[in-house]
Amino acid sequence: MRALVVEDDPKIASFLANGFGETGFVVDSAQDGMRGLELALSQPYDVAIIDLMLPKIDGLSIIEKMRADKIATPVIILSAKDSVDDRIRGLSMGGDDYVPKPFSFGELLARVQAVMRRSTTSLGTEQGPLRVGDLELDPWKREVRRDGEVIALHAREFALLEFLMRHPGRVLSKTAILENVYDYNFDPQTNVVDVLVHRLRKKVDEGFDKKLIHTLRGMGYVLRED
Repeated sequence: MRALVVEDDPKIASFLANGFGETGFVVDSAQDGMRGLELALSQPYDVAIIDLMLPKIDGLSIIEKMRADKIATPVIILSAKDSVDDRIRGLSMGGDDYVPKPFSFGELLARVQAVMRRSTTSLGTEQGPLRVGDLELDPWKREVRRDGEVIALHAREFALLEFLMRHPGRVLSKTAILENVYDYNFDPQTNVVDVLVHRLRKKVDEGFDKKLIHTLRGMGYVLRED
């Protein structure tokens, strides 16, 4: 397993590198955002742990560039900022989890294991691909196709699509999505779900006459054929 740690505090960076090394990870470290971005774009990683406040390039910019380049590596954000708005922004930009400082290594490792499980296993028990119309999702291969064309999704987008596809035709509330995709008890009035759905809809529906992801105002979202 390979982990990327982007952290400008030398003591925290060393602590993380040693901790993950002892649990079987090969760790690459960067102490500024520029180097972190270079590594994130050039090497495959099983997980990335990225601080938000970094020299040269901030952590959110790294995550945004990774997602723009269709890099689906699960990302855990580290930050001394711990407001709900900060968490929402980090997750909306493509982070998969958010751990405030100070933190315990045991908790961080548990979060890492959780996002890695979500990125390599399905949310349910059914085996084999899920299909709705010409959209197909294979939970085991971590592959999504529409009309035969591969769609690249990052971990959180994949989890949301899988959740929708396991309940085709059923309206899923923001609260249900938050609980099943984010594992956070955010206020359902926040827009983190709207942002994630918007990103997923662009990848799944854009360019197709038949739209599959629908919004029911005041109720939630549903995946279905018109």
